Amino acid sequence: MATILLVEDEDAFRLMLTEMLKREGHSVTTAANGREAIALARDNAFDLVITDLIMPEKEGIETILDLRKIRPGIRIIAMSGGGRGSASDYLHAAAQLGASQTLSKPFSRSQLLDAIAAALG
Repeated sequence: MATILLVEDEDAFRLMLTEMLKREGHSVTTAANGREAIALARDNAFDLVITDLIMPEKEGIETILDLRKIRPGIRIIAMSGGGRGSASDYLHAAAQLGASQTLSKPFSRSQLLDAIAAALG
């Protein structure tokens, strides 16, 4: 299956997604914020990055821009529950900047798996 970098600042949600993805046979590396994600992406090749958009230290939009610089062909799924604005605004911006798929929180297991399948082609 895929080698996935999961970027999510909420510990419980990150753990739940990690377990779900591992049960599907994926290899999962996690980061709690964009800064950690960029450091990991510099040193490791991932098939896919799944990133939250609203995070401390380095938000998802900045993370997507930086990922595109260091790994131009990387596939990215952006996810958001919103923040100061609506989730759809953040997700639209992420799609414009190179996220191949977007997910609005909360999402179902099947929505996540469908987004992964679509992103990986």
